[in-house]
Amino acid sequence: MTAKEACEAIEKGLKNIDYNAQIVKVPMADGGEGTVQALVDALNGKIITKKVTGPLNKPVTAFYGLIEQKRLAVIEMSAASGIQFVNHDTADPLHATTYGTGELILDALQRGAEKFIIGLGGSATNDGGAGMAQALGVRFLDENNQELPVGGIALEKLVRIDQTQMSPLLDKATFSIACDVSCPLTGKNGASIVFGPQKGANETEVKLLDNALAHYADIVAPELKNAFGAGAAGGLGFAMMAFLNAVPNPGADLVIDAVGLNEKSSDCDLAITGEGSIDFQTSFGKTPMAVTECVKKNSPNCTIVGLCGHLGKNVDALYEKGFDALFPIVSGPQSLEEAMENGELNLTRTAENVLRLIKRTKFSI
Repeated sequence: MTAKEACEAIEKGLKNIDYNAQIVKVPMADGGEGTVQALVDALNGKIITKKVTGPLNKPVTAFYGLIEQKRLAVIEMSAASGIQFVNHDTADPLHATTYGTGELILDALQRGAEKFIIGLGGSATNDGGAGMAQALGVRFLDENNQELPVGGIALEKLVRIDQTQMSPLLDKATFSIACDVSCPLTGKNGASIVFGPQKGANETEVKLLDNALAHYADIVAPELKNAFGAGAAGGLGFAMMAFLNAVPNPGADLVIDAVGLNEKSSDCDLAITGEGSIDFQTSFGKTPMAVTECVKKNSPNCTIVGLCGHLGKNVDALYEKGFDALFPIVSGPQSLEEAMENGELNLTRTAENVLRLIKRTKFSI
């Protein structure tokens, strides 16, 4: 279910117990899959679909979110350049391109967007974001002053770059990248070595790509090679910073700012958040933890409840960090398919029980 659907299911349960409760629904995300839909729902935006160049240099249908009143575009790079467009037989890490992500950015610019949130994750690419830059007008040239083709391996022949043909619409644009991956662009912890094998690169190809990206970085912006998030999404983070002056931020924090959760969570008595699985990893920047920290800052006495499909082990630290209670919503042993099919019903039922307990203990809301 979407974040909006989850909010509506929880609201239904609360209203079943107290119809007059004042409820504020804020669909949330962490910069990964679902971020576009969450922000579109929260900010009354719309989904734009567009044919773009996929990671294998073939047309694909992609999408992004546009919130016109804020001149804000929200893009998940995976929508155009994601791993879902390739399989074991078609994966081509040497030549895969982020060109389509650049095409989405350009389309949003042409529709009036001036602020961008770009989610990095789920990529099929390892081109250092060069394809994205090419779509926006950057020319990568070899020793014969010929433009390089798309793909990470081509960057080994890079001699110089020409940015004179970049879209003038970029002059007013600001970019924030939702990034929770700290890896550098190159080296043993870099994009090619850590994530290249997941994209189909063998040992030889990994080395070739790492060398190509190192050469590319030395020409484009050597000072950014080890920047936080430079290696995210096959190096797209690097290109976003180098060509668009993008600022990396934890994804959930970007969404919190965009939806105005700080203002909306002031003077609240009960906050309910959640995700599919809550466990010890939730404290590492996941949406429920970010929401909890935000709410506690603005309403220190607020009771915070986390709901989830699966409640994992070692969650004691979450109570210490602000959660007051954690509840799995499934009512008994069942298959994943059954749990997902009944997810909204289970959320509603569990929200009812949460409020029943609170009212029973005479907690005023």
